[in-house]
Amino acid sequence: MKVHVKKGDTVIVLSGKEGLRGETGKVKAVMPKEGLVVVEGLNLIKRAVRPNPRNPQGGFIETEAPIHASKVMPICPSCEKPTRIRKKVLPDGTKVRACAKCDGVLDTK
Repeated sequence: MKVHVKKGDTVIVLSGKEGLRGETGKVKAVMPKEGLVVVEGLNLIKRAVRPNPRNPQGGFIETEAPIHASKVMPICPSCEKPTRIRKKVLPDGTKVRACAKCDGVLDTK
């Protein structure tokens, strides 16, 4: 599945749990085969962990769970609004992702 967001994009959550809807955050990881994204600080889950070398005391840890990519929308850095993605070819021939509303470039690289 082709995912419209990349790692480092700022996104807004369109639907899902009551406390999650409308929240914004940065994409930490993208899993294109599953169509999932992990957003920093959102969709937190608590897990019970046994003592191990990484966590010698054990106990409960809080981590971010993935969200389906169709439930998030990127926020344009220039107009600061949620937007759909358009493909744009720059004069030097490089293809970039552009904002559908203001035609601003989303790719910083």
